[in-house]
Amino acid sequence: MPSRTQPFILIVDDNPTNLSVLSQALKAAGYKVRMAVDGEDALAQVERHHPELILLDVEMPNMDGFETCCHLQKNPATEGIPVIFMTALADTQNKVKGLSLGAVDYITKPFEEAEVLARVKVHWQLKRLTNTLEQQVFERTQALQQAQVQLVQQEKLTALGNLVSGVAHEINNPIGCIVGNVDAAQDYVNDLLSIIDLYGQKFPQPGTEIEDELEAIDLDYVREDLPKLIRAMQDGGERIISISKSLRTFSRADSDRKQLFNLHEGIDSTLLILRHRLKANGYRPQIEVVTDYGQIPEISCFPGQINQVFMNIFANAIDALDESNRGCSFVEIKENSNRIVIQTSVVDDRVQCTIADNGSGISAEIKDKIFNHLFTTKGIGKGTGLGLAIAQQIIEEKHGGTISCTSEPGIGTEFAIALPMG
Repeated sequence: MPSRTQPFILIVDDNPTNLSVLSQALKAAGYKVRMAVDGEDALAQVERHHPELILLDVEMPNMDGFETCCHLQKNPATEGIPVIFMTALADTQNKVKGLSLGAVDYITKPFEEAEVLARVKVHWQLKRLTNTLEQQVFERTQALQQAQVQLVQQEKLTALGNLVSGVAHEINNPIGCIVGNVDAAQDYVNDLLSIIDLYGQKFPQPGTEIEDELEAIDLDYVREDLPKLIRAMQDGGERIISISKSLRTFSRADSDRKQLFNLHEGIDSTLLILRHRLKANGYRPQIEVVTDYGQIPEISCFPGQINQVFMNIFANAIDALDESNRGCSFVEIKENSNRIVIQTSVVDDRVQCTIADNGSGISAEIKDKIFNHLFTTKGIGKGTGLGLAIAQQIIEEKHGGTISCTSEPGIGTEFAIALPMG
């Protein structure tokens, strides 16, 4: 038997004797066989069920073998089926014509059963090898695409992590110096004011020149406002320290092991990185971010990769809102304010995070492609088509979670991420 899968052979011949002899020989050799009496019958059968190989007579009524072969080759669904011509026309011209139409071989009538079986076996094996090679090429292409996605992902994480952590490090030193000396400065100011008060007590009549200078600088106002100024400086320094901490959280380098991570910290640090894009600009008001955080546990994950997913989704949401505002009047924009809503919760032993925007939404056709490798709706130079493909790989392959998208044109888009708690 040539194959455990019993390949299906279609025999096309207007001679009942030829059909009977070939059918019996092929069945005895372990092939499944169907028969057609002319070209039209053959095309109808091929439409219903594609054979692995076709034995095709050339001289037939209504539609001959050459015309039948032409129809098969013009159809993308059937052009790959090997065709072996059977004919008494043994001249070179007819053989060349048949082969030029796409046939893989020629059997001259009257045929020998052994020759037919040998040729069928060879071409069936060749077809299997071709199919195997095509599958290997497809798998290798998929592997290369995955490798490309992983490489781009790693490069982006490394570059962004180095940049952000470098900025955070450079901020830490000077701001640490400032915040660390604010209390000392406050003490020094208090000491100087005390000395001024003491001088006022010992010399109640300092003279016209000093009195004029005290009036000019308004010492009472300085005494009242200076502590407020120092407190504002201290608050500003602490705010910068908080920003630096968020930058370090966002750029956490991933080791080869997962770490416990607070998703809320990841979301907040990512939003901080994108804060400049949330502000009002020339064609739209500020984007409002609404966070509805539930009681969720820390999860075991690669924090840097999870933050990259948040970055991609938030950036896409901002792009969607920017795009939906273009061409709208300010009154129209005010009536439908720009908003991104983030919710977290525990659902069925998983931590779920939804990120929704009220942009223009996306069509069902595009939504089905958004996670495809290299697919993008953005203009040249504005999108690589890798962001969401990488996000899907991070969530599903690296963390065993799920990521999905629902959208309605004119309403908005929502991404839902679910990650295991273990």
